[in-house]
Amino acid sequence: MKEITIPTIEKIKIDEFQKDLVSWFLEEQRELPWRENKDPYRVWVSEIMLQQTRVDTVIPYFNRFVEWFPTLEDFANADEEKILKAWEGLGYYSRVRNLHSAVQEVKASYNGIVPDDPEEISN
Repeated sequence: MKEITIPTIEKIKIDEFQKDLVSWFLEEQRELPWRENKDPYRVWVSEIMLQQTRVDTVIPYFNRFVEWFPTLEDFANADEEKILKAWEGLGYYSRVRNLHSAVQEVKASYNGIVPDDPEEISN
């Protein structure tokens, strides 16, 4: 059997590509409500909403959602009926149910603070 070799990209080309990509992003990035701050809760909500849903569609839903549930604790304490109402129109309701369950676990196990240490999460 013939061995297949895959050419490697030189380190300098990788560094150049990374710099170009970051420069492009800094020039072209859109202003999005979940980029207003680095609150892990808001980023998490946006990531779940953006699964299989276009950015332009998500923006008004995201804004309403964080208006109704501005903090992780507000969302963790909310009842499912209100959560489903806030999500209405985005579809794939299992996303918000799973997110709600995960947020409740963060509240219970991590004092409402999204852990940033992978070791802490896996224990």
